[in-house]
Amino acid sequence: MIQDINWLIVGKLVSPHGLHGEVKVNPLSEFPERFTKPGKRWLQQSNKTPKEVDLISGRQVPGKSIYIIRLQTINNRNRAEALIGQNLLVHESHRPKLNANEFHFLDLVGLSAKLSREGSPIGEVTDLLKAGNDLLEIKLICGEKVLVPFVKAIVPEINLQEGWLLLTPPPGLLEL
Repeated sequence: MIQDINWLIVGKLVSPHGLHGEVKVNPLSEFPERFTKPGKRWLQQSNKTPKEVDLISGRQVPGKSIYIIRLQTINNRNRAEALIGQNLLVHESHRPKLNANEFHFLDLVGLSAKLSREGSPIGEVTDLLKAGNDLLEIKLICGEKVLVPFVKAIVPEINLQEGWLLLTPPPGLLEL
């Protein structure tokens, strides 16, 4: 039953916080309510079956893109440490509706990167990183990875239906 559900990874548990079981989460979602609004979530370790957990509370660390959450039954540092490295999931049906020209970051992973609409792919989006600005990690055909700022000037077009995005990088950005 649980294997038939499509999951969205919304965060990664990165460290315990304090002595009473709170956990720091690196968000992979632009929707803060996924970390602050109480309710059902799921935790997944590696490729194992997700396990249901109740989010009791959460808050953003002021000035940072990290959240601190409290999960039911996790009431001490040892239990919190045991969760580190797991992914925080929600069911795909909880995907918020977006306006035109907005994208769920997870939809970008796996897209081919091109330098022209008709051109051959130069690589593939493998990850999204938050480092002040959003960065696309692109694995080039040669096997090297580059970080590309996810801004309209450099990524002017995204075609989810055809599975590609267009890059207009400044000189030197893709050079290794």
